[in-house]
Amino acid sequence: MSVFRVKKTLVRTVLVVGFAAGLSATLQGCFLAVAGAAGGGALVATDRRTLGAQTEDRELQVKALSQISQNLPDNAHVNVSVFNRRVLLTGEVAGEVSKQRAETIVRGLNNVNTIVNELAIMPASSFSSRTNDTYLETRVKTALIAEKNISANNFKVVAERGSVYLMGLVTMDEGNRGADVASRVPGVTQVVKVFQYIQPQEAAAAAAAASTPATASQPDAGAPTVGAIPDSSVSSRPLDQQAPAPVSNSNAVHPGNPKATTP
Repeated sequence: MSVFRVKKTLVRTVLVVGFAAGLSATLQGCFLAVAGAAGGGALVATDRRTLGAQTEDRELQVKALSQISQNLPDNAHVNVSVFNRRVLLTGEVAGEVSKQRAETIVRGLNNVNTIVNELAIMPASSFSSRTNDTYLETRVKTALIAEKNISANNFKVVAERGSVYLMGLVTMDEGNRGADVASRVPGVTQVVKVFQYIQPQEAAAAAAAASTPATASQPDAGAPTVGAIPDSSVSSRPLDQQAPAPVSNSNAVHPGNPKATTP
């Protein structure tokens, strides 16, 4: 291959990667704008985790992914999702040794409270399968936004080979409603609940703490509101429906680090 062709190929690669990154950021921004809107005005995104827990979750995810990639064979495909110190492992590994090795690595991290090991022993999924999982996550999130009486902000959605895993701090009723919504999204083969349940009074207290004080200044009614969209843009075009996929609780929940404190 000539030097000119090599340079041309590199330029094309850089452009493709740059476009993909830009598109990803744009789509993420669009989703956040949708998720942040309701009731004709902007809804401040809420999270029932403390700010410290949110920061710690991000750090745990980075550490887990780094250590797993260094200690597992190259053919392993492991995804790590963390919510309130609960770590969900999904993906594919070659054998039981690798599956347990990944769990042991995570258990060794400080403040991991619980591990949900949903790794499958099988060849790594294809690029098209992973692309479809990303699409399914977006569809499920959109369906949760459109559902009344629950807040999509309380759910973390993870898709793997068509299966959808739902994490979050939710009440039993919220969890059941969210799982039902996800089960009806076309393409979802099963829904696995990986929730941490809270009492209704805890949910009410969290909502009250996150609400805007009455004394806070309100935006000018005539001024555009960042992230605000009409209700009709969410509810007027419902997603296509399918017969509900099976819903179950994960049976792969294991203790985390023995020294972890209860969140």
